[in-house]
Amino acid sequence: MTDKLSTSDAFSKDFKPARGIPTPPSTPPDLAQWTQVAELKQQTREKILSKYQSWRLDQIPSEDVLDVSKLVLSKLTERERAIVHLDATAITAAIRQREYTAVEVLLAFCKVTVSAQDTTNCITEIFFEEGLARARELDEHLQRTGEVVGPLHGLPVSIKDHILVKGKDTSTGYITWANKTVAEKDAVVVDILRKAGAVLYVKTANPQTLLCLETNNNIFGRTVNPFNRNLSPGGSSGGEGALIAAHGSPMGVGTDIGGSIRVPAAWSGLYGFKPSVARMPHAGLLGSHDGMDNIVGVVGPLATSARDLELFCRTMLQYEAWLLEHAVLEIPWRADVVEGKTLPKRLSFAILWDDGVVKPHPPLVREMQRVKKALLAAGHEVIDWQPLEHKEAWDLIVKLYLLDGGEEYRDTLELSGEPAVPGTEWILSHAAGRAPYPVAETWKLNLEREGFRARALAHWNSTVSRTSTGRPVDGIICPTAATLAIPHDQTRWWGYSSHWNLLDLPGVVFPSGGRLNPAEFQPVERVQSRSALEKEVWDLWNPETFKGAPINLQLIGRRHNEEKVLAMLNVVEKAMKA
Repeated sequence: MTDKLSTSDAFSKDFKPARGIPTPPSTPPDLAQWTQVAELKQQTREKILSKYQSWRLDQIPSEDVLDVSKLVLSKLTERERAIVHLDATAITAAIRQREYTAVEVLLAFCKVTVSAQDTTNCITEIFFEEGLARARELDEHLQRTGEVVGPLHGLPVSIKDHILVKGKDTSTGYITWANKTVAEKDAVVVDILRKAGAVLYVKTANPQTLLCLETNNNIFGRTVNPFNRNLSPGGSSGGEGALIAAHGSPMGVGTDIGGSIRVPAAWSGLYGFKPSVARMPHAGLLGSHDGMDNIVGVVGPLATSARDLELFCRTMLQYEAWLLEHAVLEIPWRADVVEGKTLPKRLSFAILWDDGVVKPHPPLVREMQRVKKALLAAGHEVIDWQPLEHKEAWDLIVKLYLLDGGEEYRDTLELSGEPAVPGTEWILSHAAGRAPYPVAETWKLNLEREGFRARALAHWNSTVSRTSTGRPVDGIICPTAATLAIPHDQTRWWGYSSHWNLLDLPGVVFPSGGRLNPAEFQPVERVQSRSALEKEVWDLWNPETFKGAPINLQLIGRRHNEEKVLAMLNVVEKAMKA
């Protein structure tokens, strides 16, 4: 998924490097062949990894070994295993209480990162030594003063490749940008992370163009899922998904304009949070379509617990992000809301069983049934959500993604001569043969977007006639995609994630049903397809294909109600544990 540059820093084609953002080259790279650029980037990465040979697996598993989730931990001591199984909140507490040092915490995650890279191909830029130097500084500070520098003191945090990290390359999946887009300053989110005491040590893979729900590019190749390497970890924050799922990072930063945080979280068995636009800092990203704000992406966290999502958001706003980026709304974080102090005792949820375009695969339907049963048993109300124009919404948002007919994406690929990967070909096919929209037409599309948002608001409000609480539904529970983690290059329907971007509603993804056991889904269910698209998606359904894939769901809330979404997630998880 693409996530454009925030307009908050007036990023433009003639952006001055002195302000910190690298200027992508407008001429072909010096190397004659794009393959040479890829080889050089991979050789550079391997040269760094080779310094840590003792951390590498004794033998790289063959391609027929699908589940490597335990193998990547094989080089750890028992103490290190304990560390990497802690969530970010527990890690920061343990460092603060001096149960662990920041150095030993980072070393444990670096060891797993090396194994995760060797088995899933999830990282791009490696700077372990810089991270260890910072960790030592933090340990010395705590020892000397007895105080932490901030709420993330000593916490390792991984960063998606297209987010600027000062001094690091920002190739963003484009051959022509590789080695030519070294950041001269940090993105706002990275700046705050550093101030809060986080330790940065690695950047993670994203797909070519970013406009994809899988992760594959010509620089580094394909990223795979540690639970089943025949499946995708999602995209465009797929490197984050694979690395965190493998316990190579306790928290990562991704971006989302159509599912790019939530789909990797869902397909990698993690928690992921997409806030509404302008709630979290977004300035300092590199990608195509600078300045296009007809549809805007967001920055958000991927992590291993719900409370870690709150930790990230609270930290961003504790440092008053609105003073660092003018586009961020001055809405301080409302911890009391997250804690549930303002929630009604009895909530009303709606479940989107089917968006009317592609029915979700059986494991997702079963999991929604299980959630419904748990919520009812806990005394909450559950009604059916009536889908609203999901096909029309997709047709609109894809026009907003490709206002120029895909011209800039194609032009950037042509600069190096690199071919489009399958995911790029698929999304660009939506604008095949179409010229860029003239300015007046983009205004009409914006009117369509706003009209749809108005209808969606009225649609949500109308649920008051079907609830017994006297209120419209509080939240919507639905899949993140129609399938679990999908076989490579097979993503065909984004509607369960991109729909909420078009509406700019916050959404959180959470692990719900463990990992798929094929034996539980026999005989194989089939549906009468309503379209060629639905048939294509359902032709993939075979429980053995999805063996080991995580089962996650998504919870949607009202616009700029991020705290309430996380509070409702706590309610859902409590009901399911009961």
